[in-house]
Amino acid sequence: MATTKIEKYTERLTEQEMKISEYGENDFGVVYVQGETTPNSNINEALKKAGGKPKDCGLDDFSAAGPGKAKPEYIITLKHDLNTIIVVECKNSTKKHTSEKLDHPKDFAVDGALYYAKYLKEYFNVIAVAISGAKKADIKVDAFYWAKNQTDYTELTKSKNIILEPENYLKLVRGEKVQKAYNLSEVKATAVSIHDSLRINKMTEKLKPLFIAGVLIALQDEDFSNDYDKITSFNILLDSSLSAIERVLSDGEISSNKIKEIKGKFAEIGSVIKLRATPLSDDNSLRWYINQLEMKIKPMMDYVGNTIDALGIFYHEFISYSSGDGNSLGIVLTPQHLTEFMADLINIDKKSRVVDICCGSGAFLVTAMGKMFKEAATTEEIEYIRKNNLYGIEQDSDIHTLALANMIMRKDGKSHILHGDCFDKNTIKKFKNLKDTNGNPVVLNKGLLNPPYSQKDHVELEFLEQELELISQGGEVAVVCPMSCAIGTKFKDVRERLMEKHTLKAVFSMPDDIFYGQGAGTCVCVMVWEAKKKHDSKISTFFGYYKDDGFVKRKKLGRVDAYDKWETIKSEWLRLYREKEVVDGLTAKACVTHKNEWLCEAYMKTDYTKLTQEDFQQTINDYLAYLIKEGNVYEE
Repeated sequence: MATTKIEKYTERLTEQEMKISEYGENDFGVVYVQGETTPNSNINEALKKAGGKPKDCGLDDFSAAGPGKAKPEYIITLKHDLNTIIVVECKNSTKKHTSEKLDHPKDFAVDGALYYAKYLKEYFNVIAVAISGAKKADIKVDAFYWAKNQTDYTELTKSKNIILEPENYLKLVRGEKVQKAYNLSEVKATAVSIHDSLRINKMTEKLKPLFIAGVLIALQDEDFSNDYDKITSFNILLDSSLSAIERVLSDGEISSNKIKEIKGKFAEIGSVIKLRATPLSDDNSLRWYINQLEMKIKPMMDYVGNTIDALGIFYHEFISYSSGDGNSLGIVLTPQHLTEFMADLINIDKKSRVVDICCGSGAFLVTAMGKMFKEAATTEEIEYIRKNNLYGIEQDSDIHTLALANMIMRKDGKSHILHGDCFDKNTIKKFKNLKDTNGNPVVLNKGLLNPPYSQKDHVELEFLEQELELISQGGEVAVVCPMSCAIGTKFKDVRERLMEKHTLKAVFSMPDDIFYGQGAGTCVCVMVWEAKKKHDSKISTFFGYYKDDGFVKRKKLGRVDAYDKWETIKSEWLRLYREKEVVDGLTAKACVTHKNEWLCEAYMKTDYTKLTQEDFQQTINDYLAYLIKEGNVYEE
């Protein structure tokens, strides 16, 4: 093959994005590469007529075929449509992407792809794809559909600068939903890309996630999804987005006030001067953001084989980046794998009624919803869960709107997230008077909580105390809080009050850097409490030293489960807790009162088979540094 070494990078990227496993037979069809003779005589005849690409040749000129053999990078036949083929032309540099008049097929990718397509269309419907550049972040991509024997072709504008899998090009042509298997790296990369682009447009940190939520809600409206790319005016596209948001939300049971609130927040993008000034045909325009979400994230939501909440993970990642900018959102997101672990600790199932009185953007409630849905056997059960089983409180107005949008995107019907202060008597009264869709009183039996840290008016354990008051007797709450809450020298009054009414079942020391990348350096633990049952200091509490969750740090991605260890580790952590098994260096059991330390480090035995002198010294140093930082000293 006469391919330059640099052009190989473009081809490799194309193969990765198109999910081409090998030349020849693939799941979607057959891939023929650069001049390879095919068993289809029509393809061979068309390429023979095309010959080698000439240097100068207009699209309406069929007389200037170049000498030599036609060698498009790829010819792809499709199993599900024998009348349509894909031709792909690659160039190593984006400078070689397209000429002004599309009449230089030898030197430019778009010109070359259309040059081959004009011959192939004699026998087939042709999807012509032009790809230029060697790096995914910088590539240029254009795709066109040229129907058999037609004079004119159509540009597939929605796939601009995005490489799709072959069957997705076919879906795009047919106006069907594009689907894509879940890919965590792509989810995170898209979140970074869009977040950085919005920063360039000088959109405020609080507005960014609300804007993204609004777009994702609007894209659930079929008319909007089909027509937005044809709109050429910023104001009309903004109005169209707002109308789509209203149509989607009006289909559920969201109150008119909540719809008005969400629309009002989304409408604020109209005041982002740089965004308004960017032509809709350009990158970083309003239409570009809609297109990026429709083609890169929504396909994962619509993929039939996905059991993962791709939208939720993307939204969580996106908010993480917004929150990471100096925590300007005013929240620190609980990592998703931690929310899953905590939900499993208290055995949330489809019958649970879950509350989070400091719900932030709704991460705990979304995780709980996902667990419930997996257990639901019927559509009716899922609908009942949406409308009756999830409850929250959020004090900040902007974050409250964010939480509503987060739940609504998952088609949460009632969205019982109150805007208010969790210590306000009227807010709590509303919860105690809740009734489900059958008219029965709502009995909250599970709680998840990540309270605000270092508040002036309330300490972290007071938020826990308040949530436990809402939970029915025998119900459980899992809370993640600073390790200082588990040391006997602080918060004595609250600790004593808690144990007078409730039982401390377990405490787990979590990885030191579990909140890495969010501007929060606090070491945390997870506590499990049983509501309205006085703590018995003669019955042991379970402690876990759960410091290694298998996650590693990756540049720009934060902490990731790069080696797929988490599920195995989580299963073992849960098994040890449920069986109350003591393992040296990992778990312990001890009878404690409010005066004692509530951390595994104080009670577990060392596993000497793993201990080195360096480990011992480092642990002592870390612990002393932590005590000094927190201002904790032991009383005599």
